[in-house]
Amino acid sequence: MTPTNGEGRAQLGGRPSGMAGFTIVWLGQIISVLATNMTGFAQSIWVFQETGSVTALGLVQVCFIVPFLLLSPIAGVMVDRYNRKAMMMISDAVAILPTAGLLILSAMGRLEVWHFYVAAVFQGAGNTFQWPAYSAAIATMVPKEQLGRANGMMSLIEAGPGVLAPILAGAVFPIVGLTGILGIDVVSFFVAILALLIVFVPQPPRTEAGREAQGKWWQEAAYGFRYIFKRPSLLGLQLLFFAGNLFAGIAMTAAIPMVLARTGNNTMALATVESAGAVAAVVGGVIMSAWGGFKRRSYGVIFGWMISSLGLVALGMGQALPVWIAATVFTTLWGPLINASNQALWQAKVAPDVQGRVFSARRLIAWFSNPISPLIAGLLADQLLEPAMQPGGSLAPVFGSLFGTGPGAGMGLLITVCGLVTVVIAFAGYLYRPIRLADTALPDFDAQAAEAPAAA
Repeated sequence: MTPTNGEGRAQLGGRPSGMAGFTIVWLGQIISVLATNMTGFAQSIWVFQETGSVTALGLVQVCFIVPFLLLSPIAGVMVDRYNRKAMMMISDAVAILPTAGLLILSAMGRLEVWHFYVAAVFQGAGNTFQWPAYSAAIATMVPKEQLGRANGMMSLIEAGPGVLAPILAGAVFPIVGLTGILGIDVVSFFVAILALLIVFVPQPPRTEAGREAQGKWWQEAAYGFRYIFKRPSLLGLQLLFFAGNLFAGIAMTAAIPMVLARTGNNTMALATVESAGAVAAVVGGVIMSAWGGFKRRSYGVIFGWMISSLGLVALGMGQALPVWIAATVFTTLWGPLINASNQALWQAKVAPDVQGRVFSARRLIAWFSNPISPLIAGLLADQLLEPAMQPGGSLAPVFGSLFGTGPGAGMGLLITVCGLVTVVIAFAGYLYRPIRLADTALPDFDAQAAEAPAAA
């Protein structure tokens, strides 16, 4: 690894590295994700206004996540085999293409709902390489003791732009339309690529785990799964995320159309709810960046899931803007604690030169439920719960006093039930010893490397 001076600048070529280089890349991503979030918000409004269907919104998510998951094992191999900085730049460059295609179609006045499905497929494929490359690069750029803070900053990439994106998109959408927002998004990708060009991203040194993982493409792609399945603590953590993501995904798919349905398609009301949640996530990310989380990181995962899910219960039961804001704030505040704790735990346990493969397998397990969640949410909301919660509907006499009746009531019931189930899932994770003791059940990768010569 290239040595750095005390200010975190690489001595070779004077390119920023360490926390300084990481911060530059982080800033580029903040700008890019802000524009992408604006596009996502405007897209959700456009699709729902065109179709009035929760299923249509869910299909966009499915089209994104399916190629993402299918290509994840291959992406992990490529991230470990090739230059990680190059892989990050390629993933950003590929992500420009479908967005540019939507921009052209929108400018020509020929944009249709199915175009978003096609674009989402290519966006999912391009983003497949981005997450494992960025996650693995952090472990080589940032000192081990700073991983909690660095991952707290990474959580701000997910949350921070969300503060402004809904408000900006909600305000700008009536003026520049979807075309203008897509144009901003395309420009932002080049900012992210420029940030990568000026920093130094070290390649990881080879470890025993890396040598063990070498082989043919299909063998290397399967290595990440073998690695996880041999370690009950890591497998248990990902199964917790699998089950939690299934029900939280159903709830969050229904949240946007619920607010729109209950407010008569008031986009500024939706923007206010989304921005309030993003502010809470930013606060959570700032706290994690300064604090670093619990010493026992598994507790951050378990209790974060448990507490945040209570917010979903309140979100579904709410029937007014102040309640939705409060519930969304409570739910998203804990997200950085969950994700940063989990990420730091994995980065400490898995050797950097196999993190691409292991992290891709890890993401595939955790996200395997994601293509199912939007479909379940759409079918339950559109076909069952919304009709049943209308005045005179079959469920209105039972749940009407808690959720009201009319548009959005069925989706509120769905969100609350999913929140309760997720609380139970998190509690089950605490009861399972390998998850609860994940921090101590497995040695850190650098401890394993130090012990290897003595064992030989």
